[in-house]
Amino acid sequence: MNRNKKNNKTVVAGALGECVHVAGVYNFLRMAELAGWNPVFLGPAVSIDKIIKTAQEEQADLVAVSYRLTPETGERLLAEFAESADHLRSKGVLFAFGGTPPVAERAKKLGFFHAVFDGNQTYEEILAFLKGEDIDARSEIDYPQTTMERIQWKAPYPLLRHHFGLPSMQDTINGIQQIAEARVLDVVSLGIDQDAQENFFHPKRQNPRRTGAGGVPVRNPEDYRRLYQASRHGNYPLMRTYSGTDDFIRLAEMYKETINICWAAVPLFWFNQMDGRGPWDLEGSIREHQKLIAWYGKHGIPVELNEPHHWGLRNAPDVIFVVSAVLSAYNARAFGVKDYIAQMMFNSPPGLSDSMDLAKMLACLELTAPLESENFHIWRQTRTGLLSYPLEDNAARAHLATSIYLQMALKPHIVHIVGHTEAHHAATEEDIINACLMARRAIENALTDQPDMTADLNIQRRKQELITQAQITLQAIRNIGTENTSDPLTDAKTLTQAVQAGILDAPHLINNPFAKGKIQTRIIKGACEAINEDGKLIGEKKRLAHFL
Repeated sequence: MNRNKKNNKTVVAGALGECVHVAGVYNFLRMAELAGWNPVFLGPAVSIDKIIKTAQEEQADLVAVSYRLTPETGERLLAEFAESADHLRSKGVLFAFGGTPPVAERAKKLGFFHAVFDGNQTYEEILAFLKGEDIDARSEIDYPQTTMERIQWKAPYPLLRHHFGLPSMQDTINGIQQIAEARVLDVVSLGIDQDAQENFFHPKRQNPRRTGAGGVPVRNPEDYRRLYQASRHGNYPLMRTYSGTDDFIRLAEMYKETINICWAAVPLFWFNQMDGRGPWDLEGSIREHQKLIAWYGKHGIPVELNEPHHWGLRNAPDVIFVVSAVLSAYNARAFGVKDYIAQMMFNSPPGLSDSMDLAKMLACLELTAPLESENFHIWRQTRTGLLSYPLEDNAARAHLATSIYLQMALKPHIVHIVGHTEAHHAATEEDIINACLMARRAIENALTDQPDMTADLNIQRRKQELITQAQITLQAIRNIGTENTSDPLTDAKTLTQAVQAGILDAPHLINNPFAKGKIQTRIIKGACEAINEDGKLIGEKKRLAHFL
């Protein structure tokens, strides 16, 4: 702990009396340091006299004590402490107590402590106390309402995002309000039904039998306003939703007006006829998506391109996942986005080892880093794989926590939580609150001096291999551009041809009229690799020899 006071306020803390349990005290001091306090840690089993003497010597502004043993003994000890320290309290020194719920209940009754923590408080509540704020008195102006401001406000903790959308409007409204009041989620990603995504402005094309299929059935701008209004409680979470599969800019304009959309998620190659989720053909949808990216960029709204994981979910090799991440960032910058959110879905496809997964994400980040400038910032967002959750509840909860702990090695600005119920049902508000609590614990553990997993030699070796291979694939795409193509990596026709020719390909695209679907992949030593007809690994130089 930093002992240099400088201009910070000082907090003195330790475990009182015979109590030797200091994990809670230490975590409290770590949070205090993040909030700008100068921490002084006294350790376990500290006498009342020593705490008071140190508080006077250090000119403490806050004294925090802990006791986690017998409630009756703790009550007597705390009463003695309060009497001995009352002269400091009268001089304006603040006092906080932390312990088990039974001891905390007795500490509250003394009326001496300015704050009592029993383990049920969120880090937001603790930070609010450390910042001199009353969390219950906070209003919307106390919670930043743009993505970048909220990231910086909450650092070093990442923003937490989760999808939510039930087949009933009223149930979704009620759920959003409960989630907001729980103060555990920063971004509500509205899951809207398929008709809303494709036919919002075309009521005659909507099918009543599909109402609520895949999410909340929003049918007019007022529905969006009602959903947004439900979030104006608790910690006032940000809101965003799908970009839709048709009428892209009309939807974007409405999202900006009704839900103050905090960022957009736009694909390049998907949500069209190729995956059966939209009316546009491949080349047409690429052009329309690029126009949409430009619209959001012009209006200063951050954009993520949820491109890489769509290839990963279709069992594309890791190198194509990496290449699509580069194309995503490259197109975002080219079409005027200033704040780009790089989404990295782990466990896609399922079966990847943690080390190979991490290496793949590091390759994505290293290849896109040179694109950054004063006008183009990359913000890291991680998430657990959609198809990776086991069905059994306890196993699913463990998977959520361990996956997010791994993701923290990338120091994400945003963690997109995929709920532990994913393999069974769409998350309810209760599921989301529980998932956030699990995620937060994993994040807090990681922020407490997590080992640097990225330094592993095997991970670094694989990262470099993927970078080398991805550069070959990118060159193949450049090579199919015509002389009249100013930039093949942003040209819709060239990108379409890259899919049609099989430069970008995935096994699940077999028999697809827009793609080759010829590539075969296999998990080899924890990595997803392209293989030849004999089942042997094939590098990009050989696979793409025709284009090189």
